[in-house]
Amino acid sequence: MAIKKIEHVGIQVRDLESSIEFYTKVIGMELKGTLDHTNGVIRLAFLGFKNHNETELELIEGYNPDLPTEGKVHHIALTVDELEPEIERLRGLNVSFIDEEITTLPNGSRYMFFRGPDGEWIELFESTRK
Repeated sequence: MAIKKIEHVGIQVRDLESSIEFYTKVIGMELKGTLDHTNGVIRLAFLGFKNHNETELELIEGYNPDLPTEGKVHHIALTVDELEPEIERLRGLNVSFIDEEITTLPNGSRYMFFRGPDGEWIELFESTRK
């Protein structure tokens, strides 16, 4: 199996800057980078601690403005070296994919979402940030 680790956990937020300030000043995380999604709507921020091989926190603004009171974990992401072989392996296991195609972000990282047994979103993530 080519899955290596939990890459990141994506949390939907209403205001990216306020959430970045909270996670850096209150929690003590550091901002590792931000980027605008290729869809022109979603903005992303990645945070973590000093360890470069850690699971990161991804903040997602613009996906859904109607967040429940308790907040919204959007997905977990799993690191893979190459997307295509893992996608084919999962298709062979009759996994239900959310995305029809691989998405490439402006920084070159690529991903594809599929569903877990209870409908949870799981992302295969091929990072350029190695």
